[in-house]
Amino acid sequence: MPNRSSSASAFDRAKRVIPGGVNSPARAFGAVGGTPLFISRAEGPYLFDLDGNRYLDFIGSWGPMILGHCHPAVVEASIAAVRNGSSYGAPCQLETELAEMVIEAVPTVEMVRFVSSGTEATMSAIRLARGFTGRDLIIKFAGCYHGHVDSLLVSAGSSALTHGVPNSPGVPKGCTDDTLVLQFNDVDGLKAVFQAKGDKIAGVILEPVVGNMGLVMPTPAFRQELRRLTQFNGALLIYDEVMTGFRLAYGGAQVLFGDGPDITAFGKIVGGGYPVGAYGGRADVMKKIMPAGPVFQAGTLSGNPVAMAAGIATLRELKKNPPYQRFEELGTRLASGLTEAAENAGVPCQLNRLGSMWTLFFTTTPVVNYETAKASDTKLFARFFWEMMDRGFYLPCSQFEAAFLSTPMTTDHIDQTIAAAGESLSAIVNEMRIRE
Repeated sequence: MPNRSSSASAFDRAKRVIPGGVNSPARAFGAVGGTPLFISRAEGPYLFDLDGNRYLDFIGSWGPMILGHCHPAVVEASIAAVRNGSSYGAPCQLETELAEMVIEAVPTVEMVRFVSSGTEATMSAIRLARGFTGRDLIIKFAGCYHGHVDSLLVSAGSSALTHGVPNSPGVPKGCTDDTLVLQFNDVDGLKAVFQAKGDKIAGVILEPVVGNMGLVMPTPAFRQELRRLTQFNGALLIYDEVMTGFRLAYGGAQVLFGDGPDITAFGKIVGGGYPVGAYGGRADVMKKIMPAGPVFQAGTLSGNPVAMAAGIATLRELKKNPPYQRFEELGTRLASGLTEAAENAGVPCQLNRLGSMWTLFFTTTPVVNYETAKASDTKLFARFFWEMMDRGFYLPCSQFEAAFLSTPMTTDHIDQTIAAAGESLSAIVNEMRIRE
């Protein structure tokens, strides 16, 4: 087992001044036990902890590091920008340039507003949908996470699901009274709600490909009915592409599928790894935002020049050298290898994957929604997580999170991961047999 004593000491120090020792619950290792690693640096596809241990990074800062860590173009753009000033609190041309790139890439986006986080983006999109339609009700789907927005922090995924508190204390009941929660991929349930309340529904928000209960794919029928029902009833369809935007395709899941939401929330990749979010959509909808319209939204650090520069550099690289076909090839190889490794060890699993996003669920049941995701063996996942960590592979510290590939990863990295997974699962099964 690698020495991680420096991380343990750093965690003890952090707990004295930071709640739980972390600044986001997903980092706390609550679902897998043990002490979270403290990272000293990152490079390419690797993370390095305080003790100098190296890990192949399948988290990528929870999605944004599609180009790997310290990509030269992003580093150079960031340094050049910060030399001109880290924040202005005033407009700069970098904001316009990145907005133009997003609009060019995503056919459904005619105007875009930048914010500082994915939570801000989804929160603002919800407010805009209500302001535009004059209605109050919002539909979300169990297990989809849209940031720590009061009205959406109900039956949430991500760290809320991991920690077993999908309805967080501190969220007044009134904040969620206008949120309707349905099961993902449930076409009949969607029809029934719109039949009963269609004229009161302002919008429907979802991750078009879910990453926050692990990766879950939408069925074509579900996607098509979402679009039909929202259009027929005058509600807005909101895609939360904070995770999938520019990762599954240049533009996002909607470009890959050919879908047409009314509003899209972005984050992560669009900021090149810096704290950036964005939301955009049809011009008539977006023009309702202040100062063009009456719907209030503001942010002192929105459109930060350093973050805009990093985002521009990232999107330029993705457009110039699209990695998506290669991701598909690597992802196919990884999925096949992990599934075979689990079968050889006699461990039931489901491997959900699309492009560079994937999740290995330890369950016999196909994972298509929140309920089937919850059937996974989380204790087995925790064992697998630490076995892989000890072999130098950094996976999401929860069964209910997607993992990600990055462009510096090679076929050798994939094969090494498959081999490590086979060793890890065999070790777990052998230990279980000994205990029996």
